[in-house]
Amino acid sequence: MVAFSDKQEGLVNGAYEAFKADIPKYSVVFYTTILEKAPAAKNLFSFLANGVDATNPKLTGHAEKLFGLVRDSAAQLRASGGVVADAALGAVHSQKAVNDAQFVVVKEALVKTLKEAVGDKWSDELGTAVELAYDELAAAIKKAY
Repeated sequence: MVAFSDKQEGLVNGAYEAFKADIPKYSVVFYTTILEKAPAAKNLFSFLANGVDATNPKLTGHAEKLFGLVRDSAAQLRASGGVVADAALGAVHSQKAVNDAQFVVVKEALVKTLKEAVGDKWSDELGTAVELAYDELAAAIKKAY
């Protein structure tokens, strides 16, 4: 069980709303960061076959889904102290053989993207809340393998 406060959930929700304010822009930041850190990750995402394209609805849709899952993770943590991931989500990550290092790259890209999205509203407290929500989501996905 993880203690996650209403305030932490609110911080994560606010960051998600900032991301949603310009999904195409922040999707590009997110996937560009992933590919800078781990170029081979391109092979994990079929929609990156032609590069990072903000007009690609699969790219923006996947980013929105991931960021939404982190927001949902925060809500689950506040409500119950744990996160449960859908078995299908675990299966996809298992099938693609996503490893711990790749989860870390995604977390770093998520944090960088949200930091840019919220601008001067970024704080250590927000960063901690986002990282905790993501880490618990990642653990739940791995558990669902």
